[in-house]
Amino acid sequence: MPKLIPRKQGLLTYIQTITDYKPLPQASDDDTSLPDALNHFCSRSEIQNNTPAQKLHTCPNNQVLCLSAADVRKTLTRINPRKAAGPDSIPGRVLRDCAAQLMDVLTDIFNTSLSQAVVPTCLKSTSIIPVPKKSPVSCLNDYRPIALTPIMMKCFERLVMHDIQFAYRPNRSMDDAISSTLHLALAHLEQKDSYVRMLFIDFSSAFNTIIPQQLIHKLNLLGLNTSLCNWILDFLTGRRQSVRVGRNTSSTTTLSTGAPQGCVLSPLLFTLLTHDCTAKFSSNHIIKFADDTTVVDLISNNDETHYREEVAQLAKWCGANNLSLNVSKTKEVVMDFRRNSVDHPPLTIYSSAVERVSSTKFLGVHITENLSWTTNVTSLNKKGQQCLHFLHQLKRTSLPPPILTTFYRGTIESVLTSCITVWYGNCSVADRKTLQRTVNTAAKIIGAPLPSILDIFLARCSSIIKDPTHPSHNLFQLLPSGKRYRSIKARSVRFLNSFFPQAVRVLNSNLPVPL
Repeated sequence: MPKLIPRKQGLLTYIQTITDYKPLPQASDDDTSLPDALNHFCSRSEIQNNTPAQKLHTCPNNQVLCLSAADVRKTLTRINPRKAAGPDSIPGRVLRDCAAQLMDVLTDIFNTSLSQAVVPTCLKSTSIIPVPKKSPVSCLNDYRPIALTPIMMKCFERLVMHDIQFAYRPNRSMDDAISSTLHLALAHLEQKDSYVRMLFIDFSSAFNTIIPQQLIHKLNLLGLNTSLCNWILDFLTGRRQSVRVGRNTSSTTTLSTGAPQGCVLSPLLFTLLTHDCTAKFSSNHIIKFADDTTVVDLISNNDETHYREEVAQLAKWCGANNLSLNVSKTKEVVMDFRRNSVDHPPLTIYSSAVERVSSTKFLGVHITENLSWTTNVTSLNKKGQQCLHFLHQLKRTSLPPPILTTFYRGTIESVLTSCITVWYGNCSVADRKTLQRTVNTAAKIIGAPLPSILDIFLARCSSIIKDPTHPSHNLFQLLPSGKRYRSIKARSVRFLNSFFPQAVRVLNSNLPVPL
């Protein structure tokens, strides 16, 4: 048995050591000009913003958000001490452990900031750590900018976010977005002479192109009070940014465009910015999940007029909202199961043809034109099997089954069951057995039983019934008896075995779906 790692280094460090874990490659600090080059590259959206930031006129009866010391303390105590400190170098552990001593001081600072609609410059500074997306790096775009912001500001953002979630649905997952998208498509494909075209939009640096003045105008129209709109405007403007590569740090740049991807508020603000990006025609649907946008067109009788007009309207909306639609990375998948299908003319955006593909990744799931899940299952199983090697190594160190099980659930089960509600019902028997073999192998290594893939799928099915806010909760309708759910009618096996019809059958029978 290898020499034990000291406890203070933690279980994660111990596991990384005995499994010979190789971290992702870091940017080299040999090139002293790299930080400034990256900082200039990350700030390129600034030159596109010629809209001056001007705060809204505040009415005398405007209510200012006021935070309580109790809420501030609660937020401080929930800080993850392992999170990296921001540019202020104040570690999360200090803020968490000193919550009782800091809560009154921070409450005064936060409330003063809200009443004056001014965010202290030191709290909205950002330090970017570039991480190579691949090796070797060939251009600046091959770096992923990881933004570090002050942990204190993250706490402040969480407190503010709680007050503005009126137009935002928390606890929605990628499973929900993909399942809803595919249900629309499969239900339409049940009709005669029908097919579906899906357009997977790619935006270039979506968060970095937000124009703050345009955003707060939309927030004000949504009903957010003026003082909070002005606070958000100040939060997004006059931000100091620098890039750190090893021991080298770039010069500081001041930005007034975009929302830092490391900020708590950024995903919510982007969602609110795009709330008015809606479908013009009833046959079209625009599915949005953060900055991933998909256009689903339900076409009948080969009439694509509404689809092409919808895409043209979307491109126009992107231009008006300073979002850069990357046509070269935008993909289209056509699902047409008709026996006498016709050739589908290409779609053009900005005079460039969109590439039509047989398979693409949508929120991490492989979507194919024939709706086969073999590609997706093969990819998931390959990732899961790669982690079995590390599980073997941990077993050799005589770690107890509970720790091995924790490692399995975090590194293998989470991969094998990623978005399981989307694909499990329609995947082949062979694919299901392939996944279950990996689970069985892990159970033998651990020496303890593990939940089957089927059990996890059934549990996910049941969870939707308990969530009345789920976007597809209305598909689960109780019959007058109150004991069973109304079945979803399906003509094809493809639709019959999709998630929602199958979930209804599973819940009605309480019997396992046969492998």
